[in-house]
Amino acid sequence: MNDTQASDIVSALQKVQQDIRTQELRHGRLPGSVQLLAVSKRKPLAAIQAAMQAGQRAFGENYVDEGVEKILALDDASVEWHFIGAIQSRKTASIAEHFQWAHGVDRLKVARRLSEQRPEGMTSLNICLQVNTDNEEGKAGVGFDEVAQLADECAELPGIKLRGLMAIPAPRSDFQQQRDVFARLRECLQTLQTRHPGMDTLSMGMSADMEAAIAEGATLVRIGTAIFGQRDS
Repeated sequence: MNDTQASDIVSALQKVQQDIRTQELRHGRLPGSVQLLAVSKRKPLAAIQAAMQAGQRAFGENYVDEGVEKILALDDASVEWHFIGAIQSRKTASIAEHFQWAHGVDRLKVARRLSEQRPEGMTSLNICLQVNTDNEEGKAGVGFDEVAQLADECAELPGIKLRGLMAIPAPRSDFQQQRDVFARLRECLQTLQTRHPGMDTLSMGMSADMEAAIAEGATLVRIGTAIFGQRDS
């Protein structure tokens, strides 16, 4: 990666951060209440380093082996790594050992494996329960009617910390429709908070629906292409 490419990443990152601040203000959110998760899947170390040097500290990876390679190569304790892909049972040990967050928990079996495999001496692995907001067939996530039971079960497990909800709704071009589905997720979290007050995270919103997500309470938005450009195949 040359200096121009690195400069482009820094400029793009700053623009996304400014967009987030603008939307916080527009929708009555507290300044700084929305965290940017830079989605770095399929991106080289140099691109991540450019973002790190510009102050970005939270990165999301979709593929376990690729993510672990980056975590080990960069070896920076100030960086927070989020696993945001589908969680396969055979990969839970690597997630538990190397990441600080896991966003796609939708089965008790997976939560138990993450709990059991989190190494002693490490802080608890933060988890978000994935909700299938549109009941899409073949898509990961639990239905709204199943979230409370899974939350109760996960909250009892050692080594993991139940932090919130995550969703990737079906694409909608209409802004109000985007808001409506995110509002439902927010309301679900608010209900769960009466039993689990430590749930403080709404991981929702990407480039196409980020403003609607922020308007409805997102605390973490996942942005990749707008920072790093089109991902490599």
